Amino acid sequence: MTALLEVEQLEVGFAGGTAAVRGASLTVERGETHCLVGESGCGKSVTALAMMNLLARGARRSAGKLAFDGVDLLPLSDRAMSRLRGDRMAMIFQEPMTSLNPAYTVGSQMTEVLRRHRKVPQRAAVDRAADLLARVGITAPGMRLDQFPHQLSGGLRQRVMIAMALMCDPQLLIADEPTTALDVTVQAQILRLLATLQRDLGLGMLLITHDLGIVARVATRVSVMYAGEVVESAATAQLFANPRHPYTQGLLRSVPVPGKQRRDEPLGSIPGTVPRIGAGFAGCAFRERCEFADETCAQTIPRRSASPGHDYLCRLPA
Repeated sequence: MTALLEVEQLEVGFAGGTAAVRGASLTVERGETHCLVGESGCGKSVTALAMMNLLARGARRSAGKLAFDGVDLLPLSDRAMSRLRGDRMAMIFQEPMTSLNPAYTVGSQMTEVLRRHRKVPQRAAVDRAADLLARVGITAPGMRLDQFPHQLSGGLRQRVMIAMALMCDPQLLIADEPTTALDVTVQAQILRLLATLQRDLGLGMLLITHDLGIVARVATRVSVMYAGEVVESAATAQLFANPRHPYTQGLLRSVPVPGKQRRDEPLGSIPGTVPRIGAGFAGCAFRERCEFADETCAQTIPRRSASPGHDYLCRLPA
């Protein structure tokens, strides 16, 4: 059986020669949570937008393979892609206040999603919206349907976005840093909600985040992204127990471990910033920040296997 989402050698470029995504490959299986992790500016959100064909005008997208449930997405017309988007594959965006239309009520936006893809009467669409609002933990859902986005808190708006994404029972859910703008308590609630929905509905979920604590709690598999490339990919337990790429090791060193981190001990960090990659760049993009770099890192870097299902992009042997 094929994977639910298959991405091979995805490339995304923008005007001016910036290469935002460079040969990224990953798969999302049915019923799993695959986390795409990396610091800000490494290409995670652009990768998700490329999968949904929502890139800004002027962006260039290509791939060796980009398929959803066996359907090749690359040759689909805009109309065919819009029929698929929001129906069988859905996305939760990073900032709900800019994703929800401030001029329309929550109810009108939610029912529009269902009625666009399903031939259902308005009453049935309203009932479906109210049921999903209740399912994502919103009290008095009937009242909330008549409210506008600005009348809701950040946590409630994010729950509305999750409910809206589920209106058509999608098989694939892409969540782009759904807890970034929320306080810690609400973050935990949203993560528990997503994990419960993923388990109960059997969704395949691609969760984009820069928080390794979130990854450890919810991920089945992890892909680590840096400067537009997937530099390491493994099952969650393997990645945390045996990180092979120096960038992954640096990320894990930056996470304080309760009971092991002394109060006077400095937190780990990775010096420098993510470079801007232009056309014709060769070698390892992490070499300017890596303690193990040498002159060979400016050449073509091999992809190695540390164990079955665990591969990484580095000259260092497993």
